[in-house]
Amino acid sequence: MNISQIYILVSIVTLAVIAFLVFVLKKGKEKRLTPLAALAFGFVVAGILFGDDRLIGYSLMGIGVLLAVVDIFRQQRKAI
Repeated sequence: MNISQIYILVSIVTLAVIAFLVFVLKKGKEKRLTPLAALAFGFVVAGILFGDDRLIGYSLMGIGVLLAVVDIFRQQRKAI
């Protein structure tokens, strides 16, 4: 395994642990993942999986982060 594959593996394991903590160990009020947040998560994971080609990988991750930020602003505006 080369160093980039190790980084990808560490990223996937980290995302899996975060997903486990969010979905399995949630306490209190149940919060569902919005469709836009799920789409953002999918783009980030796709960016990690297609990380061999930097242009595609970074583009997909950027789209995912942008969608996540849009979802955060929409959720905060809805709460006010």
